[in-house]
Amino acid sequence: MSTESRIRCPKLRQRIMSARDAAALIPSGVNVGMSGFTGAGYPKAVPGALAEHIRAAQARDENFRISVWTGASTAPELDGALAEVNGIQMRLPYQSDPLCRQKINDGHMEYMDIHLSHVAQHAWSGFYGKLDIAVIEVVGVTEDGRLIPSSSVGNNKTWIDQADKVILEVNHGQSAGLEGMHDIYYGTALPPRRKPIPLTRPEERFGEKYLICPPEKIIAVVETNAPDRNSRFSPPDENSQRIANHLLDFFSREVEAKRLPPELLPLQSGVGNIANAVMAGLNEGPFNNMTAFTEVLQDGMLAMLKSGKLAKASATAFSLSPEANEELANNIDFYRDRIVLRSQEISNHPEVIRRLGVIALNGMIEADIYGNVNSTHVMASRIMNGIGGSGDFARNGYLSVFMTPSTAKGGTISTIVPMVSHVDHTEHDVQIVVTEQGLADLRGLPPRQRALNIIENCAHPDFRPQLRDYFERACNSKRGMHTPHLLNEALSWHHRYEAFGQM
Repeated sequence: MSTESRIRCPKLRQRIMSARDAAALIPSGVNVGMSGFTGAGYPKAVPGALAEHIRAAQARDENFRISVWTGASTAPELDGALAEVNGIQMRLPYQSDPLCRQKINDGHMEYMDIHLSHVAQHAWSGFYGKLDIAVIEVVGVTEDGRLIPSSSVGNNKTWIDQADKVILEVNHGQSAGLEGMHDIYYGTALPPRRKPIPLTRPEERFGEKYLICPPEKIIAVVETNAPDRNSRFSPPDENSQRIANHLLDFFSREVEAKRLPPELLPLQSGVGNIANAVMAGLNEGPFNNMTAFTEVLQDGMLAMLKSGKLAKASATAFSLSPEANEELANNIDFYRDRIVLRSQEISNHPEVIRRLGVIALNGMIEADIYGNVNSTHVMASRIMNGIGGSGDFARNGYLSVFMTPSTAKGGTISTIVPMVSHVDHTEHDVQIVVTEQGLADLRGLPPRQRALNIIENCAHPDFRPQLRDYFERACNSKRGMHTPHLLNEALSWHHRYEAFGQM
């Protein structure tokens, strides 16, 4: 499509420039809010040009670094490019880039891991300092200067509102048919002026179709033509299939007990192969007319929309394989009637999650025998990605489910341990734990019964005797019978792995 068809506002066509020239408008030391959420809708050209600008500054012995705020994870063209030149001083609120992870864990990059529902409010309150510049990918610009959002919304509304200056990337590679899929709510406020969010069903719309930005803020417009980071998902392996089957059986029992309606409750699903396996199972299962109120719409949910099993879906971003992205583009009119993309302060809003009664399905790194979950850190100290939105949904959902295979690293690590090495979700926010071994329903159980349930249903047989032994000896120690632990052994499994390469 032509420049005129994408940038329909003549005034903004006068601000078109190269990515290199736009990047030169970003000085060292500033806070930059960039679009992007789980590899969708992130700027494709300006970050790379900025990385080259930083490299040139470093050749002149200049220390050039910025802080980067996003919606969630982005892609190598953004996080990777800037991390490679050590150009990021501080990163928030979520990342999944290997180079970023290495810089963070080596102490060369500061990282603030935050509940995604908190970011906009904290930014408005000034907790992170002043936002200087926003770099936002859009599909296009209307005649009157409104911005057509891209394949993710994330924190874009907040970045545009908060930033002094805005750089737009108009991506011709994103489908023009995305126009009209979005619902941007401009009614949020800080306490004490906050009002209820007027949302009672996942498909409801109550905002604007466009992002609004005063034209005088826009200092550059860069045209691109590049796809999102479309990662292929591995076919469901045996463990993922077994986890999915355990969940499907559980949902069927809940419907039979009338604790869930026949169409279930709105689904939230984290990102990954296990989540997609669960969606594939639901697509073949007995439940119809389902809905989703989630952060990210993956291949599995797109397939459910296509089959009709899923009636409507609300999210803040896509995270699709190349094949699913092509399916979306080729049938955009069909999906635009069934998908709503919102700002993440709405998609992850605790009030709305609680009101809708969302079923939260998230992955984890490990759980302990009492149901505390670690979803962010490896061996206590090394960040993997971040908490993302799992805490928003786990604390407020009608059902809080955490899933993982029972072992990792070829069986040398048990994902069920006496005590987690880092706590992201306390036992109070965890109702269901599922591995390929089975499902532990922890609702209504006191701590010692939870422990027995998790050990017998979720732990791998290779580690189950050790867990039983630990729990029995902790109970016999009489140190305290509410949540029995042996403090000199509680983290010994992690220590053993670091010392000898196996738990």
